[in-house]
Amino acid sequence: MSTPSTAFGVGPLSRAAALIHTLVTVEALLLVAAAPGLAGLFLLGPDPSNIPLAALCLLPLGPACAAALYALHHRDRDLTDLHPARTYWRGWRLNALPALKLWTPLLAWLTVIAFTLTHFSATALPGWWAVLLAAIGLGSLLWGAHALVLTSLFSFRARDTARLASYFLFRHGRATLATASLLVLTAAGTALLTEALPALLAAPLLLSLLHGGRPVIVETQEDFTV
Repeated sequence: MSTPSTAFGVGPLSRAAALIHTLVTVEALLLVAAAPGLAGLFLLGPDPSNIPLAALCLLPLGPACAAALYALHHRDRDLTDLHPARTYWRGWRLNALPALKLWTPLLAWLTVIAFTLTHFSATALPGWWAVLLAAIGLGSLLWGAHALVLTSLFSFRARDTARLASYFLFRHGRATLATASLLVLTAAGTALLTEALPALLAAPLLLSLLHGGRPVIVETQEDFTV
């Protein structure tokens, strides 16, 4: 009789195969869910005047990423009992609207910042304003990452999620620094390799976001849920 440590589906190779299968499935479903916006995004030219249109194209990406985070967090480790597609679409149904409530204003705010920076010479503002705006934009992205994780895994009101994301931005500096490092690596890879890199590696990147945000998730479970 096989012991639990040697039974099929629970060994290290099986767990690795289960993880790869889940990542591939979640990646494919994320691309499907975000496909309308991504298609429009890749058709847009690099002209700064297209920034508002690019933001509109990115709207479906918020719910798609929220569903992916949900599926990756609730993934099965047993190769004999994998249902990543079912879990992904459950996460999309649960989190699409809550994610949009935070994702839409975040995109609007980042659009204002990006449009201002790309037309900064026309503003007649001193140069340090550009540095300040860039810092605010980075802080907004970090806040958005925390908010996306919280929205994907917990059923808070949008305003409560926003407050918790702001609180954790400074409460867990290591988690925020891990997210910042992930953003920098993604931006560098995109600049050096291809603009499609974030979309092609979305699932591994989101899994890394979950791993870096573990302290945020644990404290939320322990202190802010019943």
